[in-house]
Amino acid sequence: MFYNFFLNLSETISVFNVFKFLTFRSGLALMTSLLLVFLIGSPLIKYLSSKNISGPIRQDGPFSHIIKKTGTPTMGGVLIIFGILTGTLAWADLSNSFIWILLFVTIFLGLLGFVDDYLKIKFKNSGGLNYKLKLLGQIIIALIAIYMLYEFSNHNYLNNLYIPFFKNLIIDLRYFFIVFALIVIVGSSNAVNLTDGLDGLATVPIMLVGLSFALISYLVGNKIFSEYLLIQYIENTGEVSIFCASIVGACLGFLWYNAPPAKIFMGDTGSLSLGGSLATVAIIVKHEIVLAIIGGLFVLEAVSVIVQVISFKLTGKRVFMMAPIHHHFEKKGWAEPTIVIRFWIIAIILALIGLATLKLR
Repeated sequence: MFYNFFLNLSETISVFNVFKFLTFRSGLALMTSLLLVFLIGSPLIKYLSSKNISGPIRQDGPFSHIIKKTGTPTMGGVLIIFGILTGTLAWADLSNSFIWILLFVTIFLGLLGFVDDYLKIKFKNSGGLNYKLKLLGQIIIALIAIYMLYEFSNHNYLNNLYIPFFKNLIIDLRYFFIVFALIVIVGSSNAVNLTDGLDGLATVPIMLVGLSFALISYLVGNKIFSEYLLIQYIENTGEVSIFCASIVGACLGFLWYNAPPAKIFMGDTGSLSLGGSLATVAIIVKHEIVLAIIGGLFVLEAVSVIVQVISFKLTGKRVFMMAPIHHHFEKKGWAEPTIVIRFWIIAIILALIGLATLKLR
């Protein structure tokens, strides 16, 4: 939108050449989404509060948790998605097919989460959309995104799986890539959803993943840097950094209202959308395993639930006092800000390890 306008101006006014640079436009996308979410956040919270649009709280959690969270507005993910869309549409090259694929995943997983949140609010229970229908919706959206990658992106390396820390260790997944990509998108979407259980807990790790992949996208899409770092150069992926920067900006603006004590929750509207879209970014730039490292906190939360369920079904015993694992520490008496900040520290360390894979090979 604005990108094309200023690009045309650059042909006659040289100062507008700055809009050709991805780094400059990424900064603009970040600031656009940040300011938009920050400015709209307060009136949106007032509106949601006036309409009593708040999600039900799990009754099996700590009593203090139930008391503090009850009545807090949800569906804040609508605000985040609006910020992402605005920042991306304003400053990205809209002729780039990767951008439209990412917007598709963001919007439709967001809609799926919105339906889930709406049903929870309407019926005043934490069940929401039937889990089989929700999973089916995620699978359909993921499969359409994978089809779009094959059909419209001219992605010559899509079936390859690149192993970090090794120079030339590449696995050609062939048609198993479809199953692999499906697991990555759906798994990431649900993992972020499971993590979003405490004030600000998921927001900062999402920002760290978004920021990391903004850098990775830029490097993968730059022939000089990719050759220097011995990573696969993939044409046109640099533009994905605009999308990632929009995620960072939108989440940063949202954190102002989501930091402890939260005035609003992102809900499934935000968590499903953000998890799935970042997974799609990782698939586009062929850093799926690095996503599991940088987003290791989300993996930990998801694994804790899987272990809890399997253990209880096989032995009748629970490994954790409560799952996901952040609730386990709540049950042990840790203060919520302590859990959140310590988990943020873990997320920062994992992000640094993940970025180190770009050079350590």
